[in-house]
Amino acid sequence: MKKSGSQESKSPSQLIDARIEELGDWRGEMLGRLRALVKQADPEIVEEWKWRGVPVWSHAGLICTGETYKNVVKMTFAKGAALADPSGLFNASLEGNTRRAIDFHEGETIDEKALKALIRAAVTLNKSKARR
Repeated sequence: MKKSGSQESKSPSQLIDARIEELGDWRGEMLGRLRALVKQADPEIVEEWKWRGVPVWSHAGLICTGETYKNVVKMTFAKGAALADPSGLFNASLEGNTRRAIDFHEGETIDEKALKALIRAAVTLNKSKARR
């Protein structure tokens, strides 16, 4: 029997809202801020909830995820290795051929302009591959 308000009955956006609230600390605040920046960078972004509880943002394919861990909020870009990163935001998952990530720690500031540019570049890359 399903409980009312179960995860199955909630939209991905509602589930992300709940995750942010549930964290209740700097990680929730950081995830919320990153989410807002993703939406500002691309108002057509689609929010999804995958892999048993990971916020995902997509546009013509997966753009990035917002994972929360004990000491870090990780933003993983699905095709990050193919993106120019002139501001040097990528600081994690640098060894692979496909993904790249940014680890945000408590108290760190976000280079909002550079992050939005990176998100827009990921959307452009996805759109260019979708046309082929």
